[in-house]
Amino acid sequence: MKDSTIEIDPRYPLGGIHHVTAISSSAQHIYDFFTNILGLRLAKLTVNQDDYETYHLYFTDEDGNAGTDMTFFDFPGIPKGTKGTNNIDRASFRVPTDTSLTYWLSRFDQAEVTHGEIATRFGKKYVEFEDFDGQHYQLISDETNVGVPAGQPWQLSNVPDEHAIVGLGPVFVKVANYEHMDLVLDKVLGFRKTGDEGAFHQYELAEGGNGATLIIEDAPDEGVAWQGFGNIHHLALRVKDPESLSYWIERIKSFRFPDSGLVDRFYFSSEYFRVAPQVLFELATDTPGIGALDMAKSGAGKVDSYEEALITSGFWIDETKAEAGLDLSLPPHLFPGDEAVKAATAARLRPLDTSDAHDKRDDKDIWTISRILAHNPQAVHNDNQ
Repeated sequence: MKDSTIEIDPRYPLGGIHHVTAISSSAQHIYDFFTNILGLRLAKLTVNQDDYETYHLYFTDEDGNAGTDMTFFDFPGIPKGTKGTNNIDRASFRVPTDTSLTYWLSRFDQAEVTHGEIATRFGKKYVEFEDFDGQHYQLISDETNVGVPAGQPWQLSNVPDEHAIVGLGPVFVKVANYEHMDLVLDKVLGFRKTGDEGAFHQYELAEGGNGATLIIEDAPDEGVAWQGFGNIHHLALRVKDPESLSYWIERIKSFRFPDSGLVDRFYFSSEYFRVAPQVLFELATDTPGIGALDMAKSGAGKVDSYEEALITSGFWIDETKAEAGLDLSLPPHLFPGDEAVKAATAARLRPLDTSDAHDKRDDKDIWTISRILAHNPQAVHNDNQ
């Protein structure tokens, strides 16, 4: 990376965390974990756009807002990942208050979820926990938080609104070369450093707060992480719209990072670039992707107008909010004709039952990890897929 004194154009600031994408050993089990224990909605059921054999599941708040979105791949045959340095190590979820953390300790005990105790870092209370793969997460309290607004609780969840997960919080990145990462965040992306606690260094973007924070852990002496299930694949930062993304693509290229150029994911448009060995960042639009906006402009989308599409989640362009998550969604400009048939055929052969995606969760029925791991339905054959 070359150093630069070029300031970021104030018209195109980055806006915080957009989404985090991780790898799961099982699409079914991660669906059950997120909907029945964490209380997030399945906003989109689709496949990896580069690999039909891999599901891609998007879990969000009630409205599919950017900044609330945790997504998963389930690459067939991939081994369990190993933890270590040069790795996006942990995703966070925002909950409303310190009291919410106490609620979640009880819920995690009921659900057999491995967890730590309430602690404080950078003035915020948090609880660390894991899923069935050993994937690292934390809950963080918004009680003293200011900055990027939270999302909305999923209304079919059995988590009370006053304790519900309402968005993504700080993402932890563990690196062997902290000085390099500090330079990237400061000079290239426009983060500002807002705290140090031992090996942890806090950086914030835009309005700041839990929804716009990275925490970098300086870990030069740890072994290097290896990608696999139970690890995070990449994190994405928010840009406003396709025009902003174009600006950032040119800026990233000027620093000579390995990058993808424009990638239209339909639900949003993106740019991928590697900021350090094995550490993949993405920039993603708050608006729907170019293909989705074109669909809306043509009148073929599920919204009434192009103007409405600009302020609607990209997940609700090719299917309505009331339809999302029940059947496989394949954006038509990415899966034309025979490609859609091949993708749908591959998906039908793999067990995944999301038929309860729009069912209200029972307030007296909290799923356990044991129940999740025992849930292995037969392949769902849906003629509408």
